[in-house]
Amino acid sequence: MMTLISTLISFLMSGTPKILEMFQDRADKKHEMEMARLQTERELQMIAAGYAAQAKIEEIKTDQIELQTSDQTTQAIVVAQQAEMQAIYAHDIAIGQGASQWVTDIRAATRSILTLGFYVLLLLIDIGTFWYGFVHGADFNDMANQLWDEDTRIMFAAIITFHFGGRAFGKGNS
Repeated sequence: MMTLISTLISFLMSGTPKILEMFQDRADKKHEMEMARLQTERELQMIAAGYAAQAKIEEIKTDQIELQTSDQTTQAIVVAQQAEMQAIYAHDIAIGQGASQWVTDIRAATRSILTLGFYVLLLLIDIGTFWYGFVHGADFNDMANQLWDEDTRIMFAAIITFHFGGRAFGKGNS
């Protein structure tokens, strides 16, 4: 009987390290899982905290890129407009070569002639309308509002801008 008990105890004792190893392995895996969970939580917290900062940094970078692109586009447009104006001036000079003096003078006065023509036309229409209203007894404020309405102001501004705006830009390039 003693042999049987000692064989059984020896058998159990030989398996004890494996059983202890199994418990140790289970504890190690549980510990590793807990560490992985904590690390994942920490990374998520860092991402949540850092993501807002990173998103702001990316937004700033995007805004900078948009500004640079906008500036480059604006510069390209200005350069293209300058090149176009230079080509127009060169074309005008080439067309004017060999022309008589009166043709050159008429070409040079075209902007002024158009501006004065539209101004005189506007003035005649306003004078005629005012005279018609005066003769028929219209109220002065009503006539003034009819003569100087929003459309007339826009037209007058366009005429003045056409004349003086072209001159201002023309002198800036020469």
